[in-house]
Amino acid sequence: MLNWASQFSICCFLDSHNYSDKYHKYDCLVAAGSYKSFSLFQNSFSELDFFYNENSDWIFGHLNYDLKNEIENLQSIHENRIGFPEIFLFIPITVLSLKNHTLTIASIEKQPQLIYDEINNEKIYDDVLSNTEKIKLHSALSKKEYIGVIKKIQQHILRGDCYEINYCQEFFAENIVINPLSTYMQLLQISPTPFSCFYKLDTKYVLCASPERFLCKVDNKIFSQPIKGTAPRNKDNILDEVEKNKLQQNKKERSENVMIVDLVRNDLSKICEEGSVEAEELFGIYSFPQVHQMISTIKGKLKKNIPFSEILRATFPMGSMTGAPKLRAMQLIEEYERTKRQLFSGSIGYISPKKDFDFNVVIRSIFYNATNQYLNYLVGSAITFYADAEKEYDECLLKAKAITETLQ
Repeated sequence: MLNWASQFSICCFLDSHNYSDKYHKYDCLVAAGSYKSFSLFQNSFSELDFFYNENSDWIFGHLNYDLKNEIENLQSIHENRIGFPEIFLFIPITVLSLKNHTLTIASIEKQPQLIYDEINNEKIYDDVLSNTEKIKLHSALSKKEYIGVIKKIQQHILRGDCYEINYCQEFFAENIVINPLSTYMQLLQISPTPFSCFYKLDTKYVLCASPERFLCKVDNKIFSQPIKGTAPRNKDNILDEVEKNKLQQNKKERSENVMIVDLVRNDLSKICEEGSVEAEELFGIYSFPQVHQMISTIKGKLKKNIPFSEILRATFPMGSMTGAPKLRAMQLIEEYERTKRQLFSGSIGYISPKKDFDFNVVIRSIFYNATNQYLNYLVGSAITFYADAEKEYDECLLKAKAITETLQ
């Protein structure tokens, strides 16, 4: 299905990799081709609700981190090297949905049987990674510079400007040619995750191995599952369990997690019925191929007739990728980060014809522009006053392990 969809100039391939999750409605969803679209290159944010309401059809697409500038009085001065618009949503020509070994095909242009035959006739990549040379990656700042920035951020925290910031750094390669599809397949061999995504918008690509959900709506209920807390995996089962238990009991990680839980509860309370917002799970430990993660689940009951744009204004960007309080954290992020985040710490997902939706957090992802041959990935961690800058730097490298293995 992925091979077939990738031939279209616009496609979105969402794969849960069979992770057990009661909120996942589909094992795999594929959107291929664009019948109609909405973009902030061509429209204003105020027109978003009209597009959302007038189309009782599947909608796929992305929300760029820099959509924050439309929501708050903010700006981004860094260069846009990858080139994704702040929002792009599209009604696909064809949708493939897979659940419990049953594939459903819906298309505006072709008979489902023809599409099914085309998919079955697709070649499967035997040579998973087509790149013959290692990709030389550069860092936007040295380890010494990173530590210096962390110390400056901690002074802001000491002064009371904020109490947590998610600070990110960029690694990049220029004049690089990759096969995005095979690179994605290699990434997912190393790190299959519940919110992975292959996303193509003309010559711009996101190869995403995200473990995190941003926002999910089911009927009139809404859920968010922020991640804060990371520990390495160990090949020895006993030592791996030790790492897992250490993460569960880690006071620093728990304090970071609960800060973001409070932030998300506050965000959801703006759009949910009074008294309905609650933490369904606190400090849950979930294991992925590269890391253990601490994940909490916050849910609420939406107020009646809340516009889609209001849901975004209340919740975006996700608190796990900004810090708290959110507005001041975003201002400091802009001041101290060297790179325009673009779609990193943004979101990719779908809206169903029933207006249910599910959007991920775009982390652990490779971004690639085939036109200017620029590739990058960003990685970050939560900085509090008690954070150890050296350990935070090492945590960033741990989170990027699957990407660096894929590229090198």
